[in-house]
Amino acid sequence: MRIGIVILPDQRWPVSAGRWRRAEEYGFDHAWTYDHLGWRDLIDGPWFDAVPTLTAAAMVTSRIKLGTYVASPNFRHPVHFAREVTALDDISGGRLLLGLGAGGIGFDSAVLGEPELTPRRRVDRFTEFLDLLGTILANPATTWRGEWYQAVDARSIPGPVQRPRPPFIVAANGPRALRLAVKHGDGWVTTGSHEVPDAEAWWRSVAGTVARFEETMSAAGRPPDAIPRYLNLDTSPVYSMTSVDAFTDAVGRAAALGFTDAITHWPRASSWYAGDEKVLESVAGLFPL
Repeated sequence: MRIGIVILPDQRWPVSAGRWRRAEEYGFDHAWTYDHLGWRDLIDGPWFDAVPTLTAAAMVTSRIKLGTYVASPNFRHPVHFAREVTALDDISGGRLLLGLGAGGIGFDSAVLGEPELTPRRRVDRFTEFLDLLGTILANPATTWRGEWYQAVDARSIPGPVQRPRPPFIVAANGPRALRLAVKHGDGWVTTGSHEVPDAEAWWRSVAGTVARFEETMSAAGRPPDAIPRYLNLDTSPVYSMTSVDAFTDAVGRAAALGFTDAITHWPRASSWYAGDEKVLESVAGLFPL
């Protein structure tokens, strides 16, 4: 089981830099940051953009993979984002992971003044986003005219370090998004259900999503274990870094469901993912991360 950690971009760099360095020193396999313009009740506090954050993280680390969790069409355009991805992959020496999702409702979808899309339309947009982003990254020049995006001779030179592109880790829970993960994904990441009364119900929801993912893989003629599977442990009502025992239990249950990778969050002083960094240190000391 590979373990990753999300470091929220809510601290000035002198604080954040130490966290990214420690994530590598602790032995985490991958580290991520949220790609949002603002997030939940943290929109009124400090918040920094994912691309420069990951660029800076690449400069203070050398081994750990670095990822967006998750970039979406809510405010990313494939033409410009492809340039950012190419630069990030180059600066990190080919360590970039692209977590990609359809985008939800909330601050990111409202701040630009665009009308709110239905879930179906968000997946329609995401379908074209994945197609165009993958095409641009894999080709020196792309012209595209679609329903959601246009590109006129969009360049991608010299191209990413990773060929044909950095891995797409596609976020998916519902049927259509799962089909996109199977088609485009070099990995699949899920959160389970957000609307559950307790942790046991959440784990049942995760098991159900795994079953649907495996059915979708089978329908596409792909072996169930053809791509890595990532689980965000902290959509559960129980924060995984509450204690060493909680983390041990969560990782064990994720492995039993067939996940290859589990993602936790760096403890914060309050609000979301509130916890004690001593638990993180203990986890790093006890587990062969």
